[in-house]
Amino acid sequence: MAETSLPVEFCCPVCLDMLKNPVTVPCGHSYCMGCIEGCWDREDRTGVYSCPVCLQTFKSRPVLGKNIMLAEMVERTEKTKQPGPGSETVLCDVCPRGMQKAVKSCLGCVASYCEAHLQPHYDSPALQRHKLIEATRRLQETICSLHKEPLKVYCRTDQRCICLLCVMDEHRHHDTVSAMAEQAEIQKSLGTVQIESWKSIQKREKLLHDVRQAVESLTHTAQAAVEDNKTIFASLIHFIETRCIAVKELIQDQEKDAVGQAKGLQEKLEWEIAELRRRDAELEKLSHTEDHIHFLQCWKLLCAPPGLCDALCVTLIPRLSFGSVSRAISELKDQLEIVCQREFVKISETVSRVNEVAVLQSQKRKAGAEPIPPIKVRNLGIPKLPQLPQLPQLPEPKTRGEFLRHARQLTLDPNTAHSQLCLSAGDREVARVRGEQRYPRKLREI
Repeated sequence: MAETSLPVEFCCPVCLDMLKNPVTVPCGHSYCMGCIEGCWDREDRTGVYSCPVCLQTFKSRPVLGKNIMLAEMVERTEKTKQPGPGSETVLCDVCPRGMQKAVKSCLGCVASYCEAHLQPHYDSPALQRHKLIEATRRLQETICSLHKEPLKVYCRTDQRCICLLCVMDEHRHHDTVSAMAEQAEIQKSLGTVQIESWKSIQKREKLLHDVRQAVESLTHTAQAAVEDNKTIFASLIHFIETRCIAVKELIQDQEKDAVGQAKGLQEKLEWEIAELRRRDAELEKLSHTEDHIHFLQCWKLLCAPPGLCDALCVTLIPRLSFGSVSRAISELKDQLEIVCQREFVKISETVSRVNEVAVLQSQKRKAGAEPIPPIKVRNLGIPKLPQLPQLPQLPEPKTRGEFLRHARQLTLDPNTAHSQLCLSAGDREVARVRGEQRYPRKLREI
């Protein structure tokens, strides 16, 4: 299939056209020999030669060598390249019904000719003075619309092409030169303009490359942060679930110990009540006997107090209340919420600072390039939470009076008391008892 567009790799970076006599400079870029020679001719006065693409400099003028492989590829492309559907086809203006394709256009005759009808321009001395160009349909653009004369003069004042009659008329006092002279003047600076344009393109291409790398890096780091967020929160949830199970087991163990202790005391109290009832029945029966000897003998046995449970032991019954556990868990939840809010604010501010630093670093790296508007980075959607109030910092107490201001009434916990201690008077007083008393094991910290 024939190519319909010019391959980019076969274009000269200076003239932006198909490479003609391609040569390669030491840095590896290829140019038309005439284009690179022209660029380096202008750099002869500085003695420093550079590549227009990568701007690499050379202390001495490099020796150019023909790129044979690239030249063959360009030649092959030129042979196989066919005009596309939008290419210009010019027909002869003399042939009837335009049967022949025109090969040249005459600016003097303002007409296009085929090979046969073009021959008089080569044979006739009068027609030989006409200027012939490649066949084009734009011949009417070279004619003055007012005077119907060829455009041969350039008006620098109005910056447009005019004919000779225009010079004598409305452009009489304007700065005018021939079109050929103006083209030659512009042609001198055209190479420099092209080089600057190409340098600007290269800078923007490099900036585009950096921006693409920055986008890829941001995408990669954002995905990594999302995965880390998922893993960390899953670990946190697992930790909380594990602690929830541990607290549940501790509560159940404490309940089991307390219930076992209470049931043992319950059985003892039931036995003592039964003994007391039996003793009361014996006393009732003894009160109605008339046998004095039997009365005195039984009374000695019944009046001895049975081995009853000490009243002090009643206070040792575990007075468990799991409300303190619920309050501790509720306080833990509140503290976690406060910490999460504070840390989410820090995360949001950190993400914003990372975005700002990335943009500033990109702009600093491009300090030598032309000013480019800053890149706006989309917010990741993390809401900004209100700042939490900070607690006032109290001075450290130094005197007794200052310490007493912080005094508080304490309530002792029977669940954590020593086995030889007994609490009474609303859990505000403690007394030592003989023998070990059974208490539930301590509740570990959550």
